[in-house]
Amino acid sequence: MSLSDRAGSRIRSIPMLAGVLMLTALAGCQVRPLYSDAVGTPAALASIEISDAEERVEQEVRNALIFLVAGGQGEPVNPQYHLALTVTSRTMGVLYDQARDRAGAGRIVVKADYNLSKIGTGETIKSGNRTAVALVDFPVQEFAKVRAVRDGENRAAKELAELIRADIAAALSR
Repeated sequence: MSLSDRAGSRIRSIPMLAGVLMLTALAGCQVRPLYSDAVGTPAALASIEISDAEERVEQEVRNALIFLVAGGQGEPVNPQYHLALTVTSRTMGVLYDQARDRAGAGRIVVKADYNLSKIGTGETIKSGNRTAVALVDFPVQEFAKVRAVRDGENRAAKELAELIRADIAAALSR
């Protein structure tokens, strides 16, 4: 075999070696769905009880969370986990019209602090806080403005519930 034949066979073996190394690296990866039944995440989510609400926006978040974690089946009879939930809401004007002395648009900020714990042991599984923002227009009519704020709070509450559910599902899937 000549020198040029050996060099040619080495050059041809480099892509093959790279391919084998890539397949070996990929074989070590573990990819699984976050909500897979094999892990038991849907059953764990369905066994969460959520603390009672004290005001309207907190009740909206609670209702959305109950629907999301239980798949529409309501609260569990024998819960294994307890979710302590505290929600606050603020309305702020962001586009201020000085000529009319009023805000033309606003922002609804809904914030939640939560703590998921096991009922039997009291061990904290996941705690944290999340914030959702909804933008609203403030019409001239007062009732329309009140309704716009309420609709914004509802939108932010549903978005916040989805964020909290994703956090809890990730924690329970581990």
